[in-house]
Amino acid sequence: MDEIVVSVPPEASFLSVGLSLKISLTLGQQKVMYGTTLLGWKDHAWLVCEWPIQLGHDQRIAGGTLCTVSCLHEGKLVGYRSEIRDLITSPVPLLFIAYPKTVEAMHLRKHLRVPTNEPIVLMRADHESVSESVLPPNDYFGGLLKDISEGGCSVALVRRPAWLRSRATVRLEFELPGLGHITNLTGIVKNIDMRDGNEMIGIEFRFNKLEYIEYRGWGGSVRQAVEQCINQRYQGSDLIKER
Repeated sequence: MDEIVVSVPPEASFLSVGLSLKISLTLGQQKVMYGTTLLGWKDHAWLVCEWPIQLGHDQRIAGGTLCTVSCLHEGKLVGYRSEIRDLITSPVPLLFIAYPKTVEAMHLRKHLRVPTNEPIVLMRADHESVSESVLPPNDYFGGLLKDISEGGCSVALVRRPAWLRSRATVRLEFELPGLGHITNLTGIVKNIDMRDGNEMIGIEFRFNKLEYIEYRGWGGSVRQAVEQCINQRYQGSDLIKER
């Protein structure tokens, strides 16, 4: 992550309806962070958000409570210091936050990634003339998907086959919990190292429109499904790393 933090005028607005936000504040001497969704705003006055699902509707937050609002926008981590203006529970639970006076943006050099722990199948794809349906058994290999980003993933292997080397082309098959089962996603092996007794393979995704997802009540492309997964994990967890 770059060290430079720049001040962005409010006119260069990052606001959009449906934007996923994180709100950090102190409640009962404990620092907490909640995910919410931006529903609208009044310029230079306030933002209105969904009531965070982690907050019970009977839990009160005093007006004037200081907070920090942050989000991901166009490859940057954007945030500003604010305060809670008001909250209502009826007819719809809503949270009102002060409009930003100044905004800080931290440019990300690489994709944000989130941890996961899902089985994954890697298939050799170096031989374009050979149909995947007739690949020999040694050209299929199982591992554990340890993290994922919009640009790639890390896979832990107990034992690495000889063909799975740097720059090798592979096809990936794995589950995105709650979204669907991905098949035929192309990847390029970028790095190989040892970690915690396992060989860790870094793979860069190559979206080529041949990948496929079996949906779980969700529509969109494989790329959009991966982005949705990252956004959901970002909204609900602090465990964000850099790729």
